[in-house]
Amino acid sequence: MQGYLKVRDACPQCGEALHHHRADDGPPYLTLLIVGHVVGPLMLWAYVQYEPSPLIFILIFGTLSVVMSLWMLPRLKGLIVGVQWANRMHGFGI
Repeated sequence: MQGYLKVRDACPQCGEALHHHRADDGPPYLTLLIVGHVVGPLMLWAYVQYEPSPLIFILIFGTLSVVMSLWMLPRLKGLIVGVQWANRMHGFGI
């Protein structure tokens, strides 16, 4: 990666061209899917177990959701580009 979400034009080690990748909506979808499946049950458990005030509840789980999303998004984009490369998709082969 070059920056937060920009994929390099070419691999710095081997020179493989990466400029034609197309991750599209895959990384945000997977991020939302994973974060939702982790944070959702935690929210339900915390609400039933502790009954926190709404402000504390929003601050804790809002922060957790944002941090998890920001951490996962570039990694999942790299995963999708890597899977495309391994399967010779979107110009990575022939």
